[in-house]
Amino acid sequence: MTSASPAPRGVYLITPDEPDTARLLARTAPLLAAGATWLQYRNKSASDALRREQATALQALCAAHGVPLIVNDDPELAQAIGAAGVHLGGTDGDIGAARSLLGPDAIIGASCYDQLANAERAVAAGASYVAFGAFFPTTTKVTSSRAHPDLLRQSAALGVPRVAIGGLSPDNVGPIIDAGADLLAVVSGIYAAQDPVATQRAYLARFDTQQ
Repeated sequence: MTSASPAPRGVYLITPDEPDTARLLARTAPLLAAGATWLQYRNKSASDALRREQATALQALCAAHGVPLIVNDDPELAQAIGAAGVHLGGTDGDIGAARSLLGPDAIIGASCYDQLANAERAVAAGASYVAFGAFFPTTTKVTSSRAHPDLLRQSAALGVPRVAIGGLSPDNVGPIIDAGADLLAVVSGIYAAQDPVATQRAYLARFDTQQ
């Protein structure tokens, strides 16, 4: 991915902590088919062996659907399975080191929370995209940061895709998209929905209605 590439837009789907690999694949495949833009593999409760098993299986599934797989917090695992890239939190490793390991075309993302300065440092270090949040209360992870849509406007000059995360729903993302979010990162908002595919399509439809 280069700075000249058109910014991806849509749903940045993030996996839940699912211990059953077959069930994880069965839950994820319809969402990839229904238009997820990127998939991030994230499972904080899994063993190293299970994470390797699940990431390998998801990489094959993503390849079949033409969707980039991004591994959470583990550049070495991303390299080992041939993933498209890695996402790093604020304390999860060095962006420059990940870039050196994964190469110039890898998608490397950085959690920037509620701070523009974090995004500026991340891009200077080689990040492909920046993620801000949480924008709304979320039960997926404990967070003390609360991002404001103005961050999305202020970070436009960085020239990389901007990801919004945290408590997003089809009903509340309008102002987030209007402010410049290229991707909506969603975990339980889709996976825990009664109809995940229909819900994902509802998120995607907001990009059309906000034009």
